Amino acid sequence: MVVAEPNQLVLVSGPSRGGKSRWAEHLISQEPSVTYLATSESRPDDHAWQQRINIHRQRRPEHWRLVECGADLASTLNQTDPEQSLLIDSLGGFVASNLESTDREWTALCQSLCNSLQQRSRPVVIVIEETGWGVVPATAAGGLFRDRLGWLAQELERQSRQSWLVVQGRALDLHRFGVKVP
Repeated sequence: MVVAEPNQLVLVSGPSRGGKSRWAEHLISQEPSVTYLATSESRPDDHAWQQRINIHRQRRPEHWRLVECGADLASTLNQTDPEQSLLIDSLGGFVASNLESTDREWTALCQSLCNSLQQRSRPVVIVIEETGWGVVPATAAGGLFRDRLGWLAQELERQSRQSWLVVQGRALDLHRFGVKVP
């Protein structure tokens, strides 16, 4: 479980369908009040996507508040009460929504996001997709997505109090078992 303390940032990463969201939900489940920030854009014509969203909705406790922020994650964080515990699912949606930004704009967005997270007084659990595990994206946009997401994950890890890798339904505590790369 997440221990509530100031600037409590918890990262949950892993491959698709590994159990990241379930683990993140478990970690923050004892918080009295949670706002769930969904970063992916709506896809009403994509039946499979709608099914995934429904699964997430059914798992969430009814008292959790949902905010579908899409690309506006940093500004949404700034507008959300700092006393509110947050579950952000996931950074991949935020990165994908901002792929057309220039490098300068991207850096400013990331700085704004990191600054917003440092202002939180309740726990924040962030789900992050792991990309590039041996697959080289065939497109420039795919490579940019992989590079930006990987860079942002490492930046946020420096601020985190907990970091988890979830693979095949198993959660590994990276701070306990991992060694920081110099």
